[in-house]
Amino acid sequence: MPVPFESFIPFAIMSAMFVVTGTSIQYAQNKRNEGKAIRYSIDHWDRKMMERDKQLTGTKRGQVDDPIAPPEFKVNSAWKVYKSLRNDII
Repeated sequence: MPVPFESFIPFAIMSAMFVVTGTSIQYAQNKRNEGKAIRYSIDHWDRKMMERDKQLTGTKRGQVDDPIAPPEFKVNSAWKVYKSLRNDII
């Protein structure tokens, strides 16, 4: 049974759009996660560690191996803001 060659052009266009869409989503996820694997089933501990990493390095996925925190780490905590807001209310 012969294949109509007119159908190859729309098929190629549709296939190309699937490839472009998948590649762009993969690129966006890779860029968002700084080239690291996607995190699945994040629990409370992981969220706290991500918050800590953001305070130490400025990015959620960045990690440092320095045992001593930089001096900016003392003043970039949300607890100080929370305590000041709570004291104004009480």
